[in-house]
Amino acid sequence: MFESLSSRLTSALSGLSGKATLSETNISATLREVRLALLEADVALEVVTPFLDRVRNRALGMPVMPGLAPSQAFVRIVHDELIDVIGGQSQGLTLATQPPAVVLMAGLQGVGKTTTAAKLGRWLKHHEQKKVMLVSTDVYRPAAMEQLSRLAESLEIECYKSQSGASPAEIARDALQSAKRAFADVLIVDTAGRLAVDAEMMAEISDLSQQLVPAETLFVVDAMTGQDAAQVAKQFSETLNLTGVILTKADGDARGGAALSVRQITGKPIKFIGSGEGVEALELFHPDRIVSRILGMGDVMSLIEEAEQKIDKKKAEKLAKKITKGKGFDLEDFKDQIQQMNQMGGLTGMLDKLPGMSAISQAAKDRATQTNFGQFEAIINSMTPRERQYPDLISGSRKKRVAAGSGTQIQDVNRLLKQFKQMQKMMKKMGRKGAMTNMMRGLGGMMQQGGPPRF
Repeated sequence: MFESLSSRLTSALSGLSGKATLSETNISATLREVRLALLEADVALEVVTPFLDRVRNRALGMPVMPGLAPSQAFVRIVHDELIDVIGGQSQGLTLATQPPAVVLMAGLQGVGKTTTAAKLGRWLKHHEQKKVMLVSTDVYRPAAMEQLSRLAESLEIECYKSQSGASPAEIARDALQSAKRAFADVLIVDTAGRLAVDAEMMAEISDLSQQLVPAETLFVVDAMTGQDAAQVAKQFSETLNLTGVILTKADGDARGGAALSVRQITGKPIKFIGSGEGVEALELFHPDRIVSRILGMGDVMSLIEEAEQKIDKKKAEKLAKKITKGKGFDLEDFKDQIQQMNQMGGLTGMLDKLPGMSAISQAAKDRATQTNFGQFEAIINSMTPRERQYPDLISGSRKKRVAAGSGTQIQDVNRLLKQFKQMQKMMKKMGRKGAMTNMMRGLGGMMQQGGPPRF
């Protein structure tokens, strides 16, 4: 998400580099480019115009701090104003009420409400240690209830199953009683959607809201719908007492206009963002981190948090001890690194969060993300335990056998071994103390050379 917008904004703001002062002339030229970048990213015009006015007024009346270039001062203004547009501080859920706190999910059909309800249940269970129950009141889409039930089962979360022929109001009432009996902390209610806003759907969800008195009413919206997302959110907010927004399918949209429009138009904070199909692919929405990513400053905090949650600490400690004792980094270790990288969204997900990536050409990013880690795993799995421990044993005849066993070509085996050698050299340079510092320094050096990190 935001790739196109990030590229255009970075290009527009670079026009001020080298300017001795901020003047009406150079500010106007830059703001024209910023305006085009925002509109092309599908940001609503009613959001763009006041945003640019605020940036212009602040820039023209701003004294530049000593040691700070005018271009840097201008980027800071854009940074601060963008944060204000999409919500200021990160806001989680407000569940301080008599249990079970009800979370009502609203939105159109096809935006991912059912999957998001399950993702939110998982997030509350793992991050807030809440006992969660799920329920679907969608009696119109036959697979909706079964889909939610299966997702809940895979996550080991309770799911209320309604009686055949029950109405949405009856399902909601019985689910609430069931949640009370089960001493659930939170009841997440998935509702029916339509392809477009209509009176029947709005009346039904309005009745459910009045019946359940939810602690949170979250509008679920597909980030790829652009300006339409903001308008649909406005229609829902006129009927329901929305408390927040969840953006879904953010990984499939390179523009990001919905994120910059929904908050400003509805006045409701974006609370979560979904960026993948996996049940773990839901995270708190941090406006400051998102803006830093848009402006090419990276999002190292999210990368660190993700690493803390998803990296197997025992394996990491075991590898660190192995390396510091002088034992070699082998292909089994390399496979572990690949698996852990995949858990963090792959190389693409990591690159998006590193500072300076907007300055790297798209072709370079593509080369970095074309690496087929699944193929690498298959190749390593086709090797004998001794070959994994001593990769130098893999001669030409052995490469043929490994390629045949993994359904790949000898060139693929050679590419794996080449990347492994690069990682092996990096590991040799890393001691127990300052390991992360050395790695980040290496990444920074590679980025300054105009190329992506090679793992």
